[in-house]
Amino acid sequence: MDNPRTVESASTDMIGQTPVRESSMLADIKSLIKVGIINSNLITTFAGFWLALHFTGSSFIDHWVTFLLTMAGTALVIAGGCIINNWYDRDIDPIMSRTKNRPTVTGTMSLSLIKGLGISTSLLGVVVLLFTTVEAALFGAFGWFVYVVLYTMWSKRRYTINTVIGSFSGAVPPLIGWAAIDPGLQLEAIILFLIMFIWQTPHFLALAMKKKEDYKAAGIPMLPVVHGFEMTKRQIVIYVACLLPLPIYLASLGSIFLVIAFALSAGWLVLGIYGFFMKDDYKWATWMFVYSLNYLTIMFLMMVVVTLPFPF
Repeated sequence: MDNPRTVESASTDMIGQTPVRESSMLADIKSLIKVGIINSNLITTFAGFWLALHFTGSSFIDHWVTFLLTMAGTALVIAGGCIINNWYDRDIDPIMSRTKNRPTVTGTMSLSLIKGLGISTSLLGVVVLLFTTVEAALFGAFGWFVYVVLYTMWSKRRYTINTVIGSFSGAVPPLIGWAAIDPGLQLEAIILFLIMFIWQTPHFLALAMKKKEDYKAAGIPMLPVVHGFEMTKRQIVIYVACLLPLPIYLASLGSIFLVIAFALSAGWLVLGIYGFFMKDDYKWATWMFVYSLNYLTIMFLMMVVVTLPFPF
């Protein structure tokens, strides 16, 4: 498959022949920055920030400016990476149903504008994070590098392990939030990273099962495309099982958190095992994908809830 950077003229010709859809600039930007991804990552960033305050005995009032900078900087870095991802994938996005309406395909925004927007947004995000701590900015830059270079430009089109490589990027936001308060980190921060790192593979493999035909048409070697559903199911169950013991290392958050966290992981594992007996693989993949989103939201929000009320 040709590298997108060598086919820009061809991509431009294709875009010129595509009917321009009626869309506002705001809608196009939201499509480029992948709002859903930003929102989910900001939840984990906030959890990391909040728990750092909790474990260091710091006051939110004393760090409210740092909080705003952390959330804004993280959102900008993620948005910038997503924009560059869309710009780079402009040759395969027309093939996939869930990406064919992006402005890189429809031509409602020029490729040069999109590339410039991605680079400037990314740089601005790192600069904003520098106003918190250097470590937070470095984590942000590392996450961006993994997502844009190691995942998008290198492994996505070559290896089935691309999902694992990309997981390093998605696991960084809680570290950004924590490092903005406590650059030295603590064991709890590493556990947040591990939860996010392990969570992403079953989450995205379930999505890859749902969108298998799209990935196959685009030539993306996702695990379900290369090795089939049975292998993918086994991988999903193994990763979900690895999540079970991690909340134990957050025992200081209390028994309520531990019970809920274990129940969430156990429920996901049971649903995963049920997939070996379910005939409709696509329906099961949808259930697993939805469960993964709820797992992430509930798990990280519970980390905040169980530490309330916070001493101001």
